[in-house]
Amino acid sequence: MNSLMSEVLTDLSLAYRTTAADSAPPTRLLVLLHGVGGNETNLAPLGDALPEGTRVILARGPLTLAAGQHAWFQVSFGPQGPRPDLVAAEQSRRRLAGFITELQAKYAVPAAKTVMAGFSQGGIMSASIGLIQPELVAGFGILSGRILPEIEPQLASRTALASIRAFIGHGRHDTKLTVDWAHRADAWLTELGVPHETRLYPGDHGISPAMRADFLAWFRQLAR
Repeated sequence: MNSLMSEVLTDLSLAYRTTAADSAPPTRLLVLLHGVGGNETNLAPLGDALPEGTRVILARGPLTLAAGQHAWFQVSFGPQGPRPDLVAAEQSRRRLAGFITELQAKYAVPAAKTVMAGFSQGGIMSASIGLIQPELVAGFGILSGRILPEIEPQLASRTALASIRAFIGHGRHDTKLTVDWAHRADAWLTELGVPHETRLYPGDHGISPAMRADFLAWFRQLAR
């Protein structure tokens, strides 16, 4: 766990922890979202070795499943694949959008210097924010996640989407969200005109060291 991680903060609309690459006022934000059944500490390793001036925000999903286990929405898995609670997903997206706006005001960092990314369900939320409200972020990362097909009617205009960047990282042998979801996301972002990188890795559902390194390299490039 990053030694600079704060205690849980509750001054904004979502609980969160924060890390910082240095003690100076931040010039950019990286908002990280955990997966279902996880918590905000899970993605702390992604907060290491970032460009100077980066403030890392580790957000906690609003749904409590058990002690130390949270989610952005309920989801069940069956023969037809994942079945999300779409009403709850939309509620969390709106709450997350408000949270991002609050963060930008608190730290005086504009949307053009804000990036968000998440693992699994956190990646779903990151993609939903980026594709529905691209004015809030400069880019988003989907780490072993997917894009909800159901958000298509809410997508921003192609002109607006051309202003953001995306990163897709996925395990080739993912047994929770199969690699087909990465291929679908790649094809959809290409069709929408969203500049992006797609990287596939050996392994199952998780963030491998190689995925972490590639995502951080993408973020550093975007942060220039």
